[in-house]
Amino acid sequence: MNISHEGKQGLDIQKKIKEKKEKRKLLKQTEKVVPIFLFLCALFSVIATLGIVFTLLKEAITFFSAVPMKEFFFNNTWSPWSGEFGVIPLISGTLLITCIAIVVALPLGIAAAIFLSEYASDKTRRIIKPTLEVLAGIPTVVYGFFALTFITPLFEKIIPELPIFNALSAGIVVGVMIIPMIASLSEDAMNAVPNSLREGALAMGATRFEVATKVVLPAAFSGVVASIVLAVSRAIGETMIVTIAAGQTPNLTFNPTESIQTLTAFIVQGAKGDTTYGSTIYYSIYAVGITLFVFTLLMNFLSQYIVRKYREEY
Repeated sequence: MNISHEGKQGLDIQKKIKEKKEKRKLLKQTEKVVPIFLFLCALFSVIATLGIVFTLLKEAITFFSAVPMKEFFFNNTWSPWSGEFGVIPLISGTLLITCIAIVVALPLGIAAAIFLSEYASDKTRRIIKPTLEVLAGIPTVVYGFFALTFITPLFEKIIPELPIFNALSAGIVVGVMIIPMIASLSEDAMNAVPNSLREGALAMGATRFEVATKVVLPAAFSGVVASIVLAVSRAIGETMIVTIAAGQTPNLTFNPTESIQTLTAFIVQGAKGDTTYGSTIYYSIYAVGITLFVFTLLMNFLSQYIVRKYREEY
């Protein structure tokens, strides 16, 4: 009986050893496959980006063979159906919307980040942060109709001559849309600041507000600025809100109460069925698209530069 029992134990041990060897073999195979899979994912992203750039450049070159770049970038009139292709009014409209959005989102986003990082309890944070981030998941077309049917009528009571399509309402709602981006990323950057800095400041007699604004915020400066730059990029590339609420009037103005048109709004307008394929107006969509791409690319480079220059290692 003892020999039989010992033999059975030996078989069980051999079985377990065999299973472990098989698991190790499978794990080694997985470790070989995973890097290849991740490389293919990264390669796909690069190829997709290059494909987008190639498409934009190819069609934009066709446009610039018909319209000089000097006229495109320095003419103050944008009226493609009349043969005027000066992109400055579209750029000014885009910058106007972006400036209004940042004026709205920056103080609210930073304040929300400071509250979540320095004042809110864990229970409060678990409730407020997901609720705040829900704003980022709302479709932008909903934001657009919210600006058109709620914000604009509200401002018409204060500014009676306000047109139904205006930059003010669109810019404010774009600002509301990018608040979660600033708040969430800034809060993450503040949470990365070591508690020893907070405790040291409190030990020196600083108040919680002074700790938040004079210690934590400067320590998380690179992350906060990076979140702001990314939010600006998001505002520049916003489409549906400005298309619905800001209008389709390419005015060279910085008056927020007037109707304007942005780069993205023209792309939507030009991509409709009224535009003849192969016409100069059709190719102008790609010229505007490459201009928008350059804006976004520069903002991303700026974000990376700021993060690398001002990043603190703890």
